[in-house]
Amino acid sequence: MKLRTVIAVALCKLLAWGARKLRRGGTAMPGRWALKLCPDLAGTLAKGVNILVITGTNGKTTTSHMVEEAFSEEGLSYLANRSGANLLSGIVTAFAQESTMTGRCRRRWAVIECDEAACRRALGYLQPRAVVVTNLFRDQLDRYGEVTHTLENIREGLKNTPDAVLCLNADCSLTSSLAEDLPNPVRWYGLEATAAAQGAGAPALSDATRCIRCKTEYVYDYFIYGHLGGFRCPNCGYARHGADVAVTAINALTGEGSEITLRAGTETRRVRVNLPAVYNVYNAAAAVTGLAAMGLGLDRAVSAVEHVRSGFGRMERFGLGASGTLVTLVKNPAGCDQVLRFLEALDGPMVLALLLNDNAADGTDVSWIWDADFESFAEKAGERLQGVTVGGTRAWDMLLRLKYAGLDPARIAVERESEALLDRLEQAEAPVYIMPTYTALMELRPHLLRRCGGRDFWEG
Repeated sequence: MKLRTVIAVALCKLLAWGARKLRRGGTAMPGRWALKLCPDLAGTLAKGVNILVITGTNGKTTTSHMVEEAFSEEGLSYLANRSGANLLSGIVTAFAQESTMTGRCRRRWAVIECDEAACRRALGYLQPRAVVVTNLFRDQLDRYGEVTHTLENIREGLKNTPDAVLCLNADCSLTSSLAEDLPNPVRWYGLEATAAAQGAGAPALSDATRCIRCKTEYVYDYFIYGHLGGFRCPNCGYARHGADVAVTAINALTGEGSEITLRAGTETRRVRVNLPAVYNVYNAAAAVTGLAAMGLGLDRAVSAVEHVRSGFGRMERFGLGASGTLVTLVKNPAGCDQVLRFLEALDGPMVLALLLNDNAADGTDVSWIWDADFESFAEKAGERLQGVTVGGTRAWDMLLRLKYAGLDPARIAVERESEALLDRLEQAEAPVYIMPTYTALMELRPHLLRRCGGRDFWEG
């Protein structure tokens, strides 16, 4: 078995080196081959490492970047799968690059983003010290199935890690249910009623309208977005748990970031989150909670969320066009809605590009675009649009969706080629916002880097 480990690690290192030389990334493929030789390699490589795992539908990558920032500021020797290769193969690749040939990891700490479906296998191998679960929304139905199936994947993985501290989103009725039947210690985070939008009504889209225990319809004391908020069941009493780390106020939201009031235990701080939009407020609260579970203090956690840079394709800025370009990944209705709400709240004109692919990594079912609330966006921001372009393998589907949302199709350009798209966007005087699905982002980003500079995706 020892020889098999050595061969598997050597192969993984060699394949990763070759892929980087060819500028192919080499984030998941080397791990896939290594796992063929040694299926339990992840457990060997992770032994003795203090690991924080971050999973959930939305926010994994950004929360991981916030934790990384804190680890770096603390001077910890750590590793991370910062490219977003979050299946077991990508995790193994990340560990193998930081391990000796015999499989001993040179790093004492790790922050690992883990795909929700991969949790079933990965958590048992990794034996993390803490696990952050950000939220659960309907995502890639062709791959994950219904959201309750995703929940069970995470639950089954956590059954193999009874000592890990669970850091759970108190506002998500699905995520919260993990505490119901698991023995793990739990820390809670969330947004209080005082941080909710004033007068916010019931959302048009919810992935959890009924109690996970008894199927009675929830009553909400307040909403944040989607099914997140102050839920309670009037029949069995299942309800939002009080938060150990709570955002008690969102004092300001701008295109650059937000100002919040954060309570952690008995301490209250005014904090600047260095990334825009409400969902990044959640990511900040998740990161603070996860860092506390790993033993890092509030000062370091707050510094991290105040200094974190945007990650790969997550509110990532490029110097394209007269006023710059912001690229943010979209992959499901809830996440798309939050990006649209962010854009609605901005002042001034804008140029928009929506790139929709239906490759395996995107989810082959693109019907989710009909659940995203483009109607509200068209009503509130349509007059400020100085240009709209659609692209990707399903560009015409996106054009049809925007037409039914109320945008004039005569004003919408179709451009499938990356260079031609960037030529068009480069002429824009107004700020440019690009919303790609995953493989569309992977196709476009190298072209952006050649024009504007920046880091390759495996560098985060």
